[in-house]
Amino acid sequence: MSVQHSSAKQPDMKLFWACFIALVATSFVFGVRANTIGLLQDGFNLSENEKGAINGAGMWPFALSIIFFSLVIDWIGYKAVALFAIVCHLTSLVLTLKASGFQSFYWSTLLVAVANGTVESFINPVVATIFHKDKSKWLNILHAGWPAGLALGAMFCALFPDVTLGFDAVWKLRFALCFVPVVLYAALILPCKFPINERVAAGVSYRDMLKEVGAVGFFLISALIVAAIYQMAGKEVNWTRTLTVSMIVSVLIGAYTRSFGNGLFLLVLVIIGPLATTELGTDGWMPELLKLNSPAESPNFAAWVFVYVSAIMTVLRFYAGPIVHRFSPVGLLVVSSAVAVVGLVLLSQSVGWAIVAASTVYALGKTFLWSTTLGFTSEQFPKGGALTLNGVSAVGVLFLGVLGSPFIGYQQDRDVHDRLERQDPALVTQISGPSKPSLFGESPSLDQEKIRTLDEPSLTTLKTVQAESKRQAFIRIAVLPAFMFFCYLGIWFYFRAKGGYRAICIADH
Repeated sequence: MSVQHSSAKQPDMKLFWACFIALVATSFVFGVRANTIGLLQDGFNLSENEKGAINGAGMWPFALSIIFFSLVIDWIGYKAVALFAIVCHLTSLVLTLKASGFQSFYWSTLLVAVANGTVESFINPVVATIFHKDKSKWLNILHAGWPAGLALGAMFCALFPDVTLGFDAVWKLRFALCFVPVVLYAALILPCKFPINERVAAGVSYRDMLKEVGAVGFFLISALIVAAIYQMAGKEVNWTRTLTVSMIVSVLIGAYTRSFGNGLFLLVLVIIGPLATTELGTDGWMPELLKLNSPAESPNFAAWVFVYVSAIMTVLRFYAGPIVHRFSPVGLLVVSSAVAVVGLVLLSQSVGWAIVAASTVYALGKTFLWSTTLGFTSEQFPKGGALTLNGVSAVGVLFLGVLGSPFIGYQQDRDVHDRLERQDPALVTQISGPSKPSLFGESPSLDQEKIRTLDEPSLTTLKTVQAESKRQAFIRIAVLPAFMFFCYLGIWFYFRAKGGYRAICIADH
């Protein structure tokens, strides 16, 4: 493996931009799927729960790959991991274009999530290493690539609306466009030389890296991984076996490291699940949540709001440096979580063009949450190397894939069904499909074929109920950043008691 030492005076900007475009490619695919899942639901008769399962499959395999490669990346090298990501991305897109229903979309989405996690496993530690004295700033700039890709993916979907070319041509064209950023990042990555990780260069041992996560951290990670594997196999999660396996892993890690884990890092692991659902979960569902509340004269309004929110995030993350220095990473997280709560509450009350104002507040709130958490992790737990930095992302996405996104879908199915039963029992009987199993119990479904046969008054009633239900989903999600706010506030007081926030830099030791 070709390497260059992390202490090089001038950061390798070609490598940074290659990592940036790789992240753009991952979110471009995510944005296309988020803005096409409604079209796929109509064309392939998917329930809300099946949509949630597909969205979940786009999340938790990300975590499996990011954890695996974080444990071995210092041995096999960043270049090998990058090549694996490229192969997975190309293969997943080919399989997606051949998909013909729920199962095939589920598995192709799963593979693209593996590719996305593999990308994340190398870009975060690479950027934290080459900018080891200004991590929060540059990790924020790197993660401007995420909303940039979302915006581009959503924009292309808006430019190719559902009615233009016919169902098959539209969704296939959208996913075929995903080859463009994937091929571009592959061309940029291949000639790059990668640095030695900051932890390795500083002589921190593998055991000391594992100590930062510790027995408790591996218990949490293992429990979510085993639950994700049950979901991948299409089986109901056996929580007794899941917790037993997690306890065995925890005991083994505890015996090897003699550490429960860094307490502050464990708190970050607890926070990241709600954070991931607040940001990525809402991103995945936002076009569908807004669609029925959009102005009637603007059929692509929800997609353009998605583009607008993503564009705000992109610009703000590029200029994150002065903002981070003004507030400190922890102070910025406190403010951001509070603003995110306000934005989600406003979205729950907004219809028509008022959604734009509410979405602006929501965008301001969520912009710095994920990227600043990564910056905070890299600055406070550098001994953890790629494992702590990527472990935070993995736990967040595992929580979202296993619990967050499927729960949003389950709640949507349940809430719409209950509202219809109260308002028009005859209608819900007419359009109900078979109940479908989920992690949270049997999920009611609506049959899309039956919905197409409804008369205009019945269809209007259904859409009104669905619109009310989708607005209510934002209130349920708002509980999560409210929880985060109090956690971040506690961390802020912790650092204030210690004399203020200071980054730990082992590269100079």
